[in-house]
Amino acid sequence: MTDQPEEFDLLVVGGGKAGKTLSMDVARSGQRVAMVERGMIGGSCINVACIPTKALVTSARAARQLRDASALGLTVDGGRVDVDLLRAHKQDVVEGMVAANRQQFLDSGLHLVIGEARFVGPRTVRVALDDGGERLLRGTDVVINTGTRPHLPSVPGMAEAGVLTSDELLRLDRLPARLVVLGGGTVGVEFAQMFASFGSAVTLVEGGPRLLTREDPDVSDAVMRVFLDDGIDVRVGVAVARIERDPDGALRVTLDDGGVVIGDDVLVAAGREPVTDGLGLDVAGVRLSERGFVEVDEHLRTSAEHTWAAGDVAGSPQFTHVSLDDYRIIRANLAGGRRSTADRLIPYTVFTTPELARVGLTETEARRAGYDVQVAHLPVAAIPRARTLRQTRGMWKAVIDTGTDRILGAALLGPEAGEVITSVQLAMLAAMPWTALRDAVITHPTMTEGLNLLFASLESRPVR
Repeated sequence: MTDQPEEFDLLVVGGGKAGKTLSMDVARSGQRVAMVERGMIGGSCINVACIPTKALVTSARAARQLRDASALGLTVDGGRVDVDLLRAHKQDVVEGMVAANRQQFLDSGLHLVIGEARFVGPRTVRVALDDGGERLLRGTDVVINTGTRPHLPSVPGMAEAGVLTSDELLRLDRLPARLVVLGGGTVGVEFAQMFASFGSAVTLVEGGPRLLTREDPDVSDAVMRVFLDDGIDVRVGVAVARIERDPDGALRVTLDDGGVVIGDDVLVAAGREPVTDGLGLDVAGVRLSERGFVEVDEHLRTSAEHTWAAGDVAGSPQFTHVSLDDYRIIRANLAGGRRSTADRLIPYTVFTTPELARVGLTETEARRAGYDVQVAHLPVAAIPRARTLRQTRGMWKAVIDTGTDRILGAALLGPEAGEVITSVQLAMLAAMPWTALRDAVITHPTMTEGLNLLFASLESRPVR
């Protein structure tokens, strides 16, 4: 390797959703592009996040359906969960998508560089190659897309006890008879219910006052009822004081209220932290926040000239679909545009069973912002399609601005909620009044038809 860097029109450090999509797009346009990736081809979503977890959620739902088959008029023998088959199912899905991504990279013409990158100057990185040696790369424009990793809080004994993160639990070498989940956010609730469906005895510990604390209390309470109905032991409002491993190999989790929970494994689902340490971003002139995320403006520009950041590492909401929109923003702005992250309407789905899908403001947020609101409620059991599915747990909720009749937000806890929420999102983007969804002619019987019923409920409710 010489001290003269290889020059590229675009240098992308990290191959998450935004980075890989931008790299391929720009490379296909004929520009010279290099993307440096530590080795997780396709990014965390494909390898250790969305795709493998949702593949296993599919398995967990199938296990639940087999157990409940008699309600559908079926007699099913067996249905035992086989961890080897689970692992094979998950790996087949992941490996197929990784292979497809690798081929797309090659077909696009981008230079895929596998190794560890460290900035040694503005828009310049030195890469310790995975197969030995080094390369020095410089880009006319640079995009940082290194993502996040699971955060391990500072709890006495945690480092020595051998706890698991979501990345490690996905390796699935066995099903724990007893699983303790620390954290009641999205990752914690998805894994807790998944392993309960597989047959593990699950205890979930959340330090906050309720599960999914970003949601309204009534929505969180509805999720809690589902979990209790599933036999999950939920402890809220308590923190972990200490973790230690007993002589028999079991993990002892001592809580700050004096309670003790025993598990064969402990999953720590305490959020994620940015992958920025060791990148040399100070040398590149890139400022970080106090929490270590890359500071960006609404156009995703960093403090360094011609240097951008996208996805989780830029502090964007931690969803793959947001990272994809970050790609759109940077792609437009590299071409001279002024596209912005301001006022994005971002939906998301928590893949419990039933799903919790949400978009826009919660009732709490809307009232705090000063809106005069009406709130529509509907039990999922009132939706005919839910009855045919024999999946009647959950509730739907929508928040309306009484001054404009516009929908401010919605939370849907029920089957197929992740699909239905898009209809609400589109109505909000189009500034449609709530009456449009009340009166729309929607196919019967579908879950989306429930929107007719949800918004019709406002007719008999006084303005609040």
